[in-house]
Amino acid sequence: MPIFRETPYGAFNFLVELGDGDATQPVAGFSEVSGLNAEMTVAEYRAGNDKNNYVHKVAGLTKSGDITLKRGLMGAQNLYDWLDQMRRGEFPAAKRMVTIRLLDEARNGQVVSWKLRGAMPLKWTGPSLNAKGGTDVAMEEFVLSVEMVEQE
Repeated sequence: MPIFRETPYGAFNFLVELGDGDATQPVAGFSEVSGLNAEMTVAEYRAGNDKNNYVHKVAGLTKSGDITLKRGLMGAQNLYDWLDQMRRGEFPAAKRMVTIRLLDEARNGQVVSWKLRGAMPLKWTGPSLNAKGGTDVAMEEFVLSVEMVEQE
């Protein structure tokens, strides 16, 4: 359950647990998480003998968007190994529960979390390399397909 307060929380203290069974040892923390969303589809219906000249909207299925995770390239293989598990056709085993936890500014505790049910790798993008630069960090991007987002 989210912890209420008068001022909004900062978006810069968070943890991502990849559901690989090792929540105690973070491997190369993420610098950005984007795409947290849930959407309700609507079916429109109107009977021909309806006295009202408008359609009725009926709740349909819910769906969640893809979640993008970004982190600095540190040689950790966990994301690539997960993607490789999907490529080998290990679909049921490759689906995981990923948890994203927003922490307070002092990192004393969780203020809200999101559970990404049925998360599986959709896309991995390696870093853009440029010999002229010198101030950029090599970043990797990992996109998850998610069946359902739950806020706790």
